[in-house]
Amino acid sequence: MNNKNILWGIVLVIIGVIVGLNALNITNINIFFNGWWTLFIIIPSLIGLLKEKDKTGNIIGLIIGVVLLLGVQNIIDFDLIWKLILPVIIIIVGLSLIFGNNLNKKINNEIKKINNKKGKNEEYCSTFSEQKIDFDDEEFKGVSLTAVFGGITLDLRKAKINEDVVINTTSVFGGIDIYAPDNIKIKVKSTSIFGGVDNKKIKNDNEKEHIIYINASCIFGGVDIK
Repeated sequence: MNNKNILWGIVLVIIGVIVGLNALNITNINIFFNGWWTLFIIIPSLIGLLKEKDKTGNIIGLIIGVVLLLGVQNIIDFDLIWKLILPVIIIIVGLSLIFGNNLNKKINNEIKKINNKKGKNEEYCSTFSEQKIDFDDEEFKGVSLTAVFGGITLDLRKAKINEDVVINTTSVFGGIDIYAPDNIKIKVKSTSIFGGVDNKKIKNDNEKEHIIYINASCIFGGVDIK
């Protein structure tokens, strides 16, 4: 079962129990406290920290949510919040860029090796539009996908993949869906700010299978691997 669904289920059960107990006059817990709306930032960020490999966007979201909650509760001065929030975000993103490649050093080196070997990939860009790309019965050697306020669907389920390949993706306020074949391994390296990569494919441990490397940059956007 999806861990994200489990966590949201637990949250909803807790809320339901509190509402029920309040209705029976057993408890008198005020769910709608000052700043309750910040939970819609804090809870998804916490779930993302537990679920996603790239945690930069979730850390930023969690900090923003907690700081806003403290501000509404008059624990922190809002003037100080607005002065510090931008430099804190810039520092976190900078640290992510510095240490992110070290944490994914092996994958990063493989991506560089394949990209250098292949040279320039085919490029597809979708801006304020939708685009679907199929490689049915064609040899797939890698692509670069860019979605800016748009969407791209890449279908590789009938593609011929005879070697390790790289898919470079950039999604800015956009989404990219990748349908991968079952007889393949997926490895992800992502740099994300308020976005991320969601790999729904069943893990393939067969060392003989070829690998699709997803090299993703997500800014208020995402990549779904299905």
